[in-house]
Parts: sequence; structure tokens; C-alpha cells
Amino acid sequence: MSSTAPERREPIASRPYMPGYGLQDAAAGLLPWRWAEERLTASRNYFVSTVSAQGRPHCVPVWGVWLEGRFFFNTGADSRKARNLARSPGCVVSTEGGGEAVIVEGEAEALADGPLYRRFADAYQAKYDYRPQPGADLAFVVTPTVAFGFIGNEEFTATATRWRFADGQAEGHQRRGG
Repeated sequence: MSSTAPERREPIASRPYMPGYGLQDAAAGLLPWRWAEERLTASRNYFVSTVSAQGRPHCVPVWGVWLEGRFFFNTGADSRKARNLARSPGCVVSTEGGGEAVIVEGEAEALADGPLYRRFADAYQAKYDYRPQPGADLAFVVTPTVAFGFIGNEEFTATATRWRFADGQAEGHQRRGG
């Protein structure tokens, strides 16, 4: 893995495909990407969802950091989520609050020791007063392919937003609920 962040353009905002929810078609009210990044940065707890070899979902709370346009977290090398990600790197990360939710779909990759790992460990230590150690803590970096933002209650239909990343959007994603 490269020790530098990939060059990223701002993702493209649009409405998610959600038949029956009464979402507005207009671009007015779409949330800016900075809104999502603020919540991804500020969240203390996140949920990471993976899939087992048998196709069963697995969702667990984790600590992590949003850094350089990607999500970083650490876990035990033998944890269920680590085993799931080693087999199938697709995952979902969500912030802790449902009132202003951000959900990121992406691909996870194990993070090797090096400058990027040290930047992750610095940010993690500043946030949680614990420093992950290479070799002792298995770290992952999740590169987003698509993300969603929702403000609950009355604002939901006017603000529901999907962000697509030019370097990772899956073909046909809109038809599958994205």
C-alpha cells in the first residue's frame, strides 16, 4: 500500500435511489461532502459491517479515524471482521448517530507499517489516548466507493444524499438501492 493518500476529487452528489420514500428529485438540499466528512471525523464510535464466507452479515462497533479521505481502524488479527475482510474486502462503515447518519461503502485493505500507518496511529492516539502498534494491532484502511448521508425526521426527503467517488463507483449501483 502506498504511504501517501491517493489523489481524490470531491465525490459527485446526487439523490439515492429509494423508491417509495418520497425523496425530492431536485438538487436543492443535497448535502455537501464536507458535511459528511465533518461527521466522519467527529464520530467517536463507528459500525463496521462485513460478510462471512457463508454470506452472513457481521456488524460491530469499532474506534477509528477519518483521515486523508479514508477510514482507518484497528482490530485483532484473528477477529471475525479481520477474517471476513481478508476473504472479501467489501465493507460498510457508518457513524454512530442515526439523526445525522453517514454510511460509507468501500474496500478495506490491511495497512502495513510505514508513514501512512504512523499518521493513522498519531490521529488515533490523539482521539482515543491509545496508540496502535504495528505487528500487535492489525489496521485496515477503507477506501470509499459510494457514501450516503441522511438527516432524520422532517428533513430526510429533502436532504438524503448519495456521493459517488469517480475512481470507485460500481456499475449498476443505482438499481441495487444505491
